[in-house]
Amino acid sequence: MSIETTHEEALLPYEWPGSYFIGEEEVEAVNKVLLARSPFRFYGHDLQHYADRAEDLFRQRLGRKHALLVNSGTGALSAAMAAADVGPGDEVLLPGYLWVACISAVVRAGAIPRLVDIDATFTMDPADLERKINARTKTVLLVHMSGACGDVGRIVEICRRHNVTLIEDVAQANGATFGGKPLGSFGDMAIFSFQYNKNMTSGEGGMVVCDDDTLYDRLYAYHDLGYARNAAGRLDPEGPVQGWGFGIRMSEIAAALVYTQAQKLDQITANMRARNRQLYDGISQIPGATPRRRIDPDGDSGPFVIMTWPSAEVCRQIVERTRAAGVRPGPKGIGNICMTDWGLHIYYNNVALVKKRGVNSAGRPWSDPLNEFAREISYDKGTLPQMDDLIERSNLITVAPALTEEACDRIIAIFHDAARELGLT
Repeated sequence: MSIETTHEEALLPYEWPGSYFIGEEEVEAVNKVLLARSPFRFYGHDLQHYADRAEDLFRQRLGRKHALLVNSGTGALSAAMAAADVGPGDEVLLPGYLWVACISAVVRAGAIPRLVDIDATFTMDPADLERKINARTKTVLLVHMSGACGDVGRIVEICRRHNVTLIEDVAQANGATFGGKPLGSFGDMAIFSFQYNKNMTSGEGGMVVCDDDTLYDRLYAYHDLGYARNAAGRLDPEGPVQGWGFGIRMSEIAAALVYTQAQKLDQITANMRARNRQLYDGISQIPGATPRRRIDPDGDSGPFVIMTWPSAEVCRQIVERTRAAGVRPGPKGIGNICMTDWGLHIYYNNVALVKKRGVNSAGRPWSDPLNEFAREISYDKGTLPQMDDLIERSNLITVAPALTEEACDRIIAIFHDAARELGLT
């Protein structure tokens, strides 16, 4: 195969995994809610209890005592920060490869984000975490980026030794495991997202899980209007928490989608995992092509392949040539890109962070006297040298569950042809 011929056909399906599995089950569940005229989860004419059922399903799946559905992954992060009592004077340590919502949740809580470098797993580097954890560290946010995890065991040990709350962000890795145990079962809390791009979807939605009763009481109150609810579903000012809530409840309509999609999650990830493994095996045969380090390859949920090349220029050439030959999605998608083009997933692309923009005209949290220490913290490119090097030399390929074995064979051949033309073979 020669890449001189440009394929008009896009070989990569759109990167919306759960959408390919939306079918009659989802339609029937949503219709039940609508026909019952009861879209609010706490009371109505004839509650279908999809939110309760979905939470039960995830409690069992993850082995957690508590699960709470919310309206988005962003909302889940905010609820978790509030439950952990994160605020002015605190630092939250988080990796530089993340999503903007992770930073936003910290800043809106009034705390200061401190970036931790990544390693070849493209997740938090435990060695840099150990260097940066300090007396102001209130929480570590461990983000399982691009479908898989890093050295979870070491990070858990570090947090326990320093008595720091660990929150897992499993938004991009729902269905992934580490050592046979599901991601989301290691931290004091864990958040999930069911937004359209995620492994399973309700269009928009999220969840927080935990084991501690006090944390759960706080999560519940903050996800609602600051209070618990009684058996009739009404706000209870005499409950265990009296505070200020975010009003980020999930509706029964969204919960119906979560409940039905969750039962398909294993099939969704199995499809992606098979094609993910095929692409890694095939592209890794190219001299100079280094696959993302996966500590537990069998636990990768599969939605992304990340390859690192000898230089930034080689990476750019590989992407340009393979995209021209068809390794790209349709016009609405993002896939097979240089990771420098991965937008707000890269810390220095977050302009509001680099410039320390406040959440209001007073400039908080940066201007808060309790956060005076933040003056020394920079978020400019160069802050995380390992990450900067990896991102400059790496490309990312989206792996949808609709991607076929035959398409992967073509993609692998196209990459080998591009590498041969660049003198890598």
